[in-house]
Amino acid sequence: MKDKLKETFHWIRADEVLKDSTRVFLARKTKGYTRANIVNYKYFVSAAACLIFLLFGGHWLYFTPTAQISIDINPSLELGVNRFDRVISVTGYNDDGLDLADTLDIKFTGYTEAVNQILESKTVAALLSDDELVTITVIGTDGAQSSKILSDMKSCTEHHQNAHCYFAYSDEVAEAHETGLSYGKYKALLKIQELDPSVTSDEIRDMTMKEIQDLIDSLLPDDKNETQQNTDDVQGHHHKGHGYRHD
Repeated sequence: MKDKLKETFHWIRADEVLKDSTRVFLARKTKGYTRANIVNYKYFVSAAACLIFLLFGGHWLYFTPTAQISIDINPSLELGVNRFDRVISVTGYNDDGLDLADTLDIKFTGYTEAVNQILESKTVAALLSDDELVTITVIGTDGAQSSKILSDMKSCTEHHQNAHCYFAYSDEVAEAHETGLSYGKYKALLKIQELDPSVTSDEIRDMTMKEIQDLIDSLLPDDKNETQQNTDDVQGHHHKGHGYRHD
């Protein structure tokens, strides 16, 4: 009888030990499971953060201009170009520029295609055929992208006798925009105001580039104008890369 009682209590104690061991085992497993969940959660948060960065950071990268192309003939336009060489903004700087911008479908295209569309548009093509001048200014930093754009602009305009291409630094653009002018016309205004300070931005905003050049020529002193004309006769008045004569 005593032996049977001992055996019974032995199995009861063994059952309790088994239960305790099981609880320890499950507790360990549960903690492990919780840690795994925490790790997985951390991975999830990291992945979500990366996705948010790609969505919003990528959006910021894509829609941040790293260069601009100012095109002036009489329609005055500026194209914002991103780091991927895509046009992300088209801004008109006079009534003709606004009208032309409304007819163009060039956003998100490559800048070369965009400029070709502008030059081949009915409005600009008619002006060029009438011996008007067009200036294209690449605005940016003195880096690889600006150099490449300037080179491409020269290639785009090599068949246009009256086209002139320039480079300008980005920090100069703010001053131009404060006057309500595109960069090309702003540089022309500075030249005009050296000769006649009374001329305002409003007076030249809707002038063609040829009219502006004629105004500059008319303001030059006779002796200087004659010297400049002789230089033009030798070099060619529409020699690419000169355009406005910054004396």
